[in-house]
Amino acid sequence: MNRFGFVVLALVAFQTSAFAQQGDASRGQQAFRICAACHSLEPDRNMTGPSLARLWGRKAGGLASFERYSDALNSSGIIWDDRSLDAWLTDPDRMVPDNEMPFEGIKDERARADLLAFLKEATKLGTAPPRTAQGPMGGMGGMMGGMMGGGQAPNLKTLDPTQRVTVITHCRDTYRVTTADGKTRHFWERNLRLKTDSGEDGPQSGAPAILQAGMTGDRADVIFAAPEEISKMIEPRC
Repeated sequence: MNRFGFVVLALVAFQTSAFAQQGDASRGQQAFRICAACHSLEPDRNMTGPSLARLWGRKAGGLASFERYSDALNSSGIIWDDRSLDAWLTDPDRMVPDNEMPFEGIKDERARADLLAFLKEATKLGTAPPRTAQGPMGGMGGMMGGMMGGGQAPNLKTLDPTQRVTVITHCRDTYRVTTADGKTRHFWERNLRLKTDSGEDGPQSGAPAILQAGMTGDRADVIFAAPEEISKMIEPRC
């Protein structure tokens, strides 16, 4: 992180760190249900984001079993504690630009304090995840995910460089998708759907398209011109 980033972190932490000790864990447990769509409280059970078990004292980007950290977070040098987590929950993009986490932050100080109070207890070594916090995300979440697949399909014959896939690699539970603009995005394997479209609006052969899917930006569809292109395109590489 550059000097400006450290100054921002220090200012935000100074203003809000006291709330981490005053939060209501029971209210925080309710708030965590939103986080549970992407984060587990079970050790090394990674989803869209890394497991939060044993989070306090861990270096940002430091969970060895998680493959999808952004370069920005990996190089930030942050150690997670009351202050840094409060600053992160306030505004992740301001704290670590280009961190790839699809989360705008929690501006309400009390809500952050409640969530931190819950997380500080729930992520301790040997603490069992509360069922009401870590249960399966069904209901409306599942409906919204399905609804996002509707609507008119775009013409994929001519693609913007940000949509044209050039390389896909797979390592353990992670896909890395590189597009023609040179950028690479990381996806939990359950969040990347591989599809085909051989119709007149489908992509050119050998030039699959990637389209955002879901509500939070952590899911995507990669669309190929034919089924046989899928296995040829995906390279096993760690």
